[in-house]
Amino acid sequence: MTATTAETTSSPEGTPQRHPQRWLILGVICLAQLTVLLDNTVLNVAIPSLTEELDASSADVQWMINAYSLVQSGLLLTAGNAADRYGRKKLLVAGLALFGLGSLAAGLAQSSGQLIAARAGMGVGGALLMTTTLAVVVQIFDDTERVKAIGLWSTVNSLGFAAGPLIGGVMLDHFWWGAIFLVNIPVAVLGLVAVIAMVPESRSGTGERPDVLGAVLSTIGMTGVVYAIITGPVHGWTSGQVLGAAAVGTVVLAAFAVWELRIPNPMLDMHFFRNQRFIGAVAGAILVAFGMGGSLYLLTQHLQFVLGYEPLEAGLRTAPLALTVVALNLTGVGAKLLPKLGTPGTIASGMAMVSAGLAAIALLGGDGYGGMLLGLVVMGAGIAFSMPAMANAIMSAIPPEKAGVGAGVNGTLAEFGNGLGVAVLGAVLNSRFAALIPAAAGAVSLPAVMAGADNDAERSRIADAFASGVETSQLVGAVAVLAGGLLAAFLLRRAERSAQQVTADQGAGSQ
Repeated sequence: MTATTAETTSSPEGTPQRHPQRWLILGVICLAQLTVLLDNTVLNVAIPSLTEELDASSADVQWMINAYSLVQSGLLLTAGNAADRYGRKKLLVAGLALFGLGSLAAGLAQSSGQLIAARAGMGVGGALLMTTTLAVVVQIFDDTERVKAIGLWSTVNSLGFAAGPLIGGVMLDHFWWGAIFLVNIPVAVLGLVAVIAMVPESRSGTGERPDVLGAVLSTIGMTGVVYAIITGPVHGWTSGQVLGAAAVGTVVLAAFAVWELRIPNPMLDMHFFRNQRFIGAVAGAILVAFGMGGSLYLLTQHLQFVLGYEPLEAGLRTAPLALTVVALNLTGVGAKLLPKLGTPGTIASGMAMVSAGLAAIALLGGDGYGGMLLGLVVMGAGIAFSMPAMANAIMSAIPPEKAGVGAGVNGTLAEFGNGLGVAVLGAVLNSRFAALIPAAAGAVSLPAVMAGADNDAERSRIADAFASGVETSQLVGAVAVLAGGLLAAFLLRRAERSAQQVTADQGAGSQ
């Protein structure tokens, strides 16, 4: 078979063989993935330029940032299902093309409305890329190498997160704001050529009837819930806009679940949620993303508002977390650990380290960067161990022919966990801050409260209260991550024992 028509070849005995170009293909799809992830964070550093040159309001800036993640989150499950049905390579090519065209439109935008529309288009391409890249990894690597491959794929996630602000800062020092989007185009073109030339096509369910209503319901439901999470801190959690979006999203997702249980060929088989291995990995994935997303949101504010660093300096000081993940995954430490500890042990150990890192940042990082650095490195090690194991557990619990949907579930969990972490830990911070400084209740930001201070002593008291709020939030995140790790490990261990018992019973029955 050629590389363009099958994922693997087979020996005469029928034993699957590894794809001969699998590592080169992994490099290609990681390059495609990197363009998506960079764009999740690169725009943040351009906000002052956009505000000035496009005369963008605060609401415009929020939509420039949120249009991308909102569209991407809403479409992940639908994109994964489409990739399984119509071909993962075809959808990967389409995703790269849409992302490149969206980047061109964004770079040349002349108004806030044009940029928001372009970012939404990029979100469609991003959803296709996020699901198809992981699905292709699952298709071309066998069980012995899959964890290492997923670890490298996860490394790109961390690298994209860390590099976005840095690349954005460098680009803005030398070019105008549109360059942060136009730089995606050569990467997208290179990725397109490489994908067409090397990535094998794979699909499943070609004889099944498309689940159009399921796709519509999942997109509306996820968009409503994610919109509520994203806009809650801005509009207030009890505002009609946020509560309405959350209510619509929840009701529509419930309708989606009922519909998926009733039809013969659902886009997402709800019976997966009876699988303890799947549930354990899902719980862990949400809470690791919760701790990572929430803590880095708080860290950025702490570094700038309390310790006084500039935005680019703050970005550089959060980089050790991502660099630790990159170093450990590139050396395959997590993949080597998994066979020794097993999936439950690896996830429990990794999430305990994430929790310890959060606690170290909270307790040791208040007065300077040294304690924060220690916490970031410990967190990075925990993420490097736990996240590939959890992604592998999720993908292993879903049949290979549903790899795209599995990747959609994995991506949705990461988006949901990140948003939830920012929302919940941000709410804890605001509550603690307002309790210590009553005048801060309802304030837009720490600088706004500082501006109302009468003297240096008052400003110092406000800064100390904010630091206390950050500390409390980090500790809440640490407890949540530790509890999630223990829960995930317990469910995964019980699932393994159940599977072993079934195997033993079948063996006894055949004798």
